[in-house]
Amino acid sequence: MSAPAIWRETATDLAARIRHREISALEVMDAHLERIEQVNPLLNAIVTLDADGARRAAADADRRLAAGAAPGRLHGLPIAVKDLVDTAGMRTTYGSPIYRDHVPDADALPVARLRRAGAIVIGKTNTPEFGAGSQTFNPVFGPTRNPYDPSRTPGGSSGGAAAAVAAGMLPFADGSDLGASVRNPASFCNVIGLRPSPGRIPRGASQSPWDPLPVLGPIARTVADAALLLGALCGPDPSSPLSLQDPPDSFDVDLASDPAGLRIAWSRNLGDLPVAPEVTDVLEERRGTFEAIGCIVEDVEPDLDGADEAFETLRALGYVQSLGALLESHGGQLKETVAWNTRVGLSLTADQVARALTLQAAVFDGMRQLLERYDALALPVSQVAPFPVDEEWVREIAGVAMGTYIEWMRSCSRISVTAHPAISVPAGFTRDGLPVGLQLVGRYRDEVSLLRLAAAFEQATGTGRRPPPL
Repeated sequence: MSAPAIWRETATDLAARIRHREISALEVMDAHLERIEQVNPLLNAIVTLDADGARRAAADADRRLAAGAAPGRLHGLPIAVKDLVDTAGMRTTYGSPIYRDHVPDADALPVARLRRAGAIVIGKTNTPEFGAGSQTFNPVFGPTRNPYDPSRTPGGSSGGAAAAVAAGMLPFADGSDLGASVRNPASFCNVIGLRPSPGRIPRGASQSPWDPLPVLGPIARTVADAALLLGALCGPDPSSPLSLQDPPDSFDVDLASDPAGLRIAWSRNLGDLPVAPEVTDVLEERRGTFEAIGCIVEDVEPDLDGADEAFETLRALGYVQSLGALLESHGGQLKETVAWNTRVGLSLTADQVARALTLQAAVFDGMRQLLERYDALALPVSQVAPFPVDEEWVREIAGVAMGTYIEWMRSCSRISVTAHPAISVPAGFTRDGLPVGLQLVGRYRDEVSLLRLAAAFEQATGTGRRPPPL
């Protein structure tokens, strides 16, 4: 099999073929490294790469398998880790010039789990500074570009990961999502992006171990590949008090299912959000897809009143906790939006924080009650299509001005406040050929049912099989 054909294969198929010794890990690695060499100069998705180390690790994976070692579920598969996540001996900058030359001594918990599952960490994917904003650029590495149109952004903050997966440089990748950072780039790059329930993938030791807003999630070209990576990353850990007790094999399930009779709550704008007409036009065609596979679809605009206030208050509070000291010591080196968001947090009163926590509880309960009546909520992932890469953030949607760099992603950030799992699934393309994703929200901690619904939608549309014109 030629190298180009190898990088087009799914992670699930590659893992099985390596395990059965139909193909070597080194062949898989060489195919992806060749693809990186071909397209990464255009996209700038992978910003640190250890090609020699990756080949050595792949050869060692082949030797261990030949010697009879039991392979992990990701044995021999290449992956690059988001540049917010520590990797032992490999540069991790957080997209900040302050950490331009930072090399951690130890792996973060998710990286340790990837290695334990047999994945080979080959480098780092680009991210905005400290993961702030759904547009991937920073002063260390510059911008990442969208594989479907390099003049556009891939979104963010996991934009490097989504662009690399969409372009075939990686079979899958890790991402992190506070307000939109897995789902938005997945939508912009025509791939799958899952924001799991809080605690599904433990983050490891952190300054805010009880905070349910930031989560880790997989990015992949198929729902099955996302489930494969999810299984390698999930499971309890004593350093993460929110971590769920379900074992990794909870996701070793058949995703094929009959969705007939499932009830879908169809939301066009969460009641009051501006959505670009080109996005609405694509998604309206997909309502019929659910009906064609037997689902019952009803117009519903859920009441998430207070979600914006809760999200923006608690996000700012988190910035104080994680970046307050840096604002004091290196304020001049911080991106203005990061510094602004931290200053907002410093100005919060106790009453504002208490009110945000109360609103967060009410929003969770509202979504819980809605999903007692419906099996899933369907809504836009992003309120706009991929925008020019030289625009820092969206200033206007459908004639409505956006006041800050986080207002334009409320179709995702409101869902984050609910703490329910959500997945971005490819839904179609605008007239200009730009990807548009559909967001599906599932019941609390029920990722399996959500993945099965997403897989049925994926199978019915085939949209994710349209590759970028690279």
